[in-house]
Amino acid sequence: MTSSSDILARLLDTRTWIALDLDVEGRVLAGYDDLGSQQLVEIGPDGTRTPLTDLPSRCRGRYVPGRRLVVVEHDQGGDENYQLSLLDLTELPAAPIGLDGLTPLVADPGHLHTLLDVTASSVVYCTNRRNDIDMDVVLRDLTTGEERVVYDGGGYVADAEVSHDEKSVAVTMISLQPSSTSIVLADGTGSGDATEPGERADHHVAGWTADDSALLLVSDHDREFHAVLRLDRDRRWTPVVEEDGYDLGARLSPDGSLVVVSHHVDGLDHFTVHTVDGAHVTDVDLEPVVPMSLVWAPDSSAFAVTAVTPRDPGSIVRVDARTGAATVLVDGRDGVPADLRDRLVHPTVHRVPTPDGEEIPCFRYAAPANPHGASVVHIHGGPEAEATRLFSPVLQALALSGFDVLVPNVRGSAGYGKRWVSLDDVDLRLDSVADLASVHDWLPTIGLDRARSALWGGSYGGYMVLAGVTMQPERWAAGVDIVGISSLVTFLENTSDYRQAIREREYGSLEHDRELLVRASPITYLDDVVAPLFVIHGANDPRVPLSEAEQIKAALDAKGVPCELRVYHDEGHGLAKRANRLDAYPAAVEYLERHLLT
Repeated sequence: MTSSSDILARLLDTRTWIALDLDVEGRVLAGYDDLGSQQLVEIGPDGTRTPLTDLPSRCRGRYVPGRRLVVVEHDQGGDENYQLSLLDLTELPAAPIGLDGLTPLVADPGHLHTLLDVTASSVVYCTNRRNDIDMDVVLRDLTTGEERVVYDGGGYVADAEVSHDEKSVAVTMISLQPSSTSIVLADGTGSGDATEPGERADHHVAGWTADDSALLLVSDHDREFHAVLRLDRDRRWTPVVEEDGYDLGARLSPDGSLVVVSHHVDGLDHFTVHTVDGAHVTDVDLEPVVPMSLVWAPDSSAFAVTAVTPRDPGSIVRVDARTGAATVLVDGRDGVPADLRDRLVHPTVHRVPTPDGEEIPCFRYAAPANPHGASVVHIHGGPEAEATRLFSPVLQALALSGFDVLVPNVRGSAGYGKRWVSLDDVDLRLDSVADLASVHDWLPTIGLDRARSALWGGSYGGYMVLAGVTMQPERWAAGVDIVGISSLVTFLENTSDYRQAIREREYGSLEHDRELLVRASPITYLDDVVAPLFVIHGANDPRVPLSEAEQIKAALDAKGVPCELRVYHDEGHGLAKRANRLDAYPAAVEYLERHLLT
């Protein structure tokens, strides 16, 4: 009989793809992790695949339009201090290029430089090099090397998009309002608010209209769910595509004529194409998927989607923008071991009731055989994020090993409207933790044993694991904590300077909410812990410092509660390298088997 660790190792060994860019000749710049972490590969119009990079850590890139040149973003060991380099593709490399084969473009290892946009003449990036905290947006001329700071108004930059005439940049800022962003228009001589800075709303730029007179946004401005809206420079809002009851996403074509719209329902999306005014052009011939990326061809004739489902780790599909016809360029299912493909589990969708009358959206990966009635509740990170129905080696291996896996979108999760994502803000934090108890109470209704249930989560999900086993010790039999927060106080004190303010908007501030932060911290309740813990952390994590794991390990060792800590010295916030995942995750599954299935 095949062991669970063998199943997981084989699933973790599955190679994954992501489409990063298209060029005018039909080439695809893709990310592919055949070498152990995401590296760049070019897929030619005839399907030929040329590996481009072999860098120490994962990377991503964008074509320079009209040139055989790629801008590469890369860091060191997951530290997220991204550097920018150029890769010349005038002649394709005979073997993947290392760092010595790149031409440095922006190099300052002590600071981050996040790639935001690339035009025919310029690279747009944001950096915290001015004061380590605030992010500035910089346009760098690719010919002269001259840099122009177009925005230095302070705050955390999430994205930026250059107008067609390159005179304006739409900068997306993470607002200090929970679950919110704001848009600033900058030109290097000054900046102005395109959206109301204090508005409780979430905006994402889908693109500039052809004449640069307006932005197309995905926004929940004055509404519960995200719609596609036009925002003119005079702040006049016009609905373009809207639906009741679920979120939309969008990406405008480079020429500003067409917009591909994603319709997001319970963790999967289907697509339609519209004119920039909202008129329906075509449906896309693609079953609902999780779109891990969507990139347009420079001539606006087509776009590529990285299409993920629970049984597909990521197919790259090229879509004709006018007809909606889809052509598979890379079939992600080819990478799944043949004898496991048809055994992979399709999750079902549920709503879990809570004592206060809410309903928690939840996906259930039911084990084909579960004689013990055991379960693992898997909590996503964020918290302003969501669990979708994607391919996960861990979830699938747990299900095939005899655990039912429950994946809840607890209150505070995105994807279910403005009200739901706001239900865990600051003093409501423990309401989100209480949702774990509701999921636990629900287990017998689907035939599962409440005494054989564990928690698993990463980042904020790791915090939820620690909160569950400390604040609800009678409920959980074990926990797997990956880069999780054990104390909201020490987390905020030690996270990267540029992240502190945006995290305080969600959890509460050190200055004003310290008592609340202490009350919501798992480490406050360590005396009550009885569940064994398996803890995974990257030594270079700039978001949740390693000290968060070390202090929970030290405290549980002193208390005599079993706690295994695995630290990876070439990783940051999570495990980016296959070798480390192959070491950590099978061991974590075996840990749960020992504590729940015996």
